[in-house]
Amino acid sequence: MGIINFGSMNVDHVYSMQHFVQPGETLHSDAYNIYCGGKGLNQSVAAARAGAKTIHAGMCGKGGEMLLDFLGSNGVDLSFIGRPDVAQGHAIIQVSESGENSIILFPGSNYAVTKEYVDSVLDQQQGTPYVMLQNEISEVPYIIEAAYKKGFPVVFNASPFDASLMEIDFSKISWLLVNEIEGGCITGETEPEAILKKMREKYPQTGVVLTLGKEGSICARGDTVIHQGIFPVSTVDTTAAGDTFTGYFIAGLDAGLTLEEALCRASAASAVAVTRPGAAPSIPLAEEVTAFLKERQ
Repeated sequence: MGIINFGSMNVDHVYSMQHFVQPGETLHSDAYNIYCGGKGLNQSVAAARAGAKTIHAGMCGKGGEMLLDFLGSNGVDLSFIGRPDVAQGHAIIQVSESGENSIILFPGSNYAVTKEYVDSVLDQQQGTPYVMLQNEISEVPYIIEAAYKKGFPVVFNASPFDASLMEIDFSKISWLLVNEIEGGCITGETEPEAILKKMREKYPQTGVVLTLGKEGSICARGDTVIHQGIFPVSTVDTTAAGDTFTGYFIAGLDAGLTLEEALCRASAASAVAVTRPGAAPSIPLAEEVTAFLKERQ
């Protein structure tokens, strides 16, 4: 089937800090690095490194050439990239000594996605690829509707969450990946079991993966509920952990793995990623995940 990812691309400006800057405070940064990032780019790289045939559909603005070079070097198909005459999206990321991150996001070219562009990309697809997307580009509700009408399974990582997402008919989504905060915004519930119960009642055809940080994740699809724990590691940078999980999970389903197998590999890939600095550069290759699992099992 393959994966087509309508995804963001960002140049990440990463500052290593003793702690996050507080209001009125000025701090020196211990280190500064520039990385390729954006939830969309990260997830495309994760899916491709996991072994899936991956197309990235998105907008590369001025100053974003390094992002295309990075995607291409990781085997991602760039045939449908748009090139608007606007500044490239970027992020300013603080990473604390404990490995947590705080992010300021400037959308830039990522908000240049149009309905016409979406239709053009979808009309040229063969078969029924997974259509994956996140909430860092424009026209998210339209992409979901258009892909659903074509019979493409839609995978939506509802992050970052904002009020616009309440316009979406979540019953048209095949797989929804959310954390506790995002799941709570959608359902009005706060406890993981209550979030999943409400999602299953309202959208019984939608598979839900609820990520719970150090508590792992819970996957619910129909009558099936699977709990997946984390693999304890020494954390360096959590920036791309969720994106690594998402890309590996969908690549696993695309490869025909069971839900248990796909969740396990996604969790292992995420664990490897947090032991490394940066966003996309931290995402492991499939053989690294396999080796990691052999060591842990």
